[in-house]
Amino acid sequence: MQLIQQLRQQQPLVHCITNFVVANFQANGLLALGASPVMADAVEEAEDIARIAACSILNIGTLKQQTVDAMILAGNSARAAGKPVVLDPVGAGATPFRKASALKVLEEVDITLIRCNEGELAAIADIPWTAKGVDAGEGSADIEDIAKKTARKYNCLVAVSGEVDIVTDGHSMLSITGGHPMMTTITGTGCLLSSVTGAFLAIGMENPLESVADALSFYKRAGEQTAKISRGPGDFAVNFLNTLHTLDRDSKTFLA
Repeated sequence: MQLIQQLRQQQPLVHCITNFVVANFQANGLLALGASPVMADAVEEAEDIARIAACSILNIGTLKQQTVDAMILAGNSARAAGKPVVLDPVGAGATPFRKASALKVLEEVDITLIRCNEGELAAIADIPWTAKGVDAGEGSADIEDIAKKTARKYNCLVAVSGEVDIVTDGHSMLSITGGHPMMTTITGTGCLLSSVTGAFLAIGMENPLESVADALSFYKRAGEQTAKISRGPGDFAVNFLNTLHTLDRDSKTFLA
């Protein structure tokens, strides 16, 4: 059985400490996929929610110090319960506060996966890069080498999104092609991808590298299929949710 079929059967609870720009899109995307989202970021309940969830997603998109505190509590609670934790260091190179916050989480939490773009990875690795807000920006560093070194340093998986996605455990590396440029024309596709990788990890921790690669491949195929039926960013966003729901789903269980 494919991992996506297992996910839809088990409907894992995905805990997202995320940003207010994309929270609705992330939650709806997880529901469309077949998972169950909980968007709780209060320090007072972070540990409790993370303990019962199947995985936790830590997204620094709209950051406050209290958010960082909640992420560390949630991350440690999830890992103590044997659950995967995904860090999405959104715009880590944009400001010193973002970079310091991402590094603090990495230092204090046993992160399972860093899911980022090239610019965010460069910031975490302290490699010169021209950041463009929360977008990938430009640079000339060897991203594959940096990803492997970062994975070894933090003993985690690193997935870097781009025209070709890569995921590494510091030793092996898998590359995933596909997707569509229209995926970059709406906000939240990267943030939702982090949640999707977490949902796949929640089901597939026996083979985490392959599970993340499966998630990246599924997501790129969803983007390709959606672009074929979309005229522009407005209907792409809606159609993308529909594709997440229907892709690789047996027609007999289309509305299951």
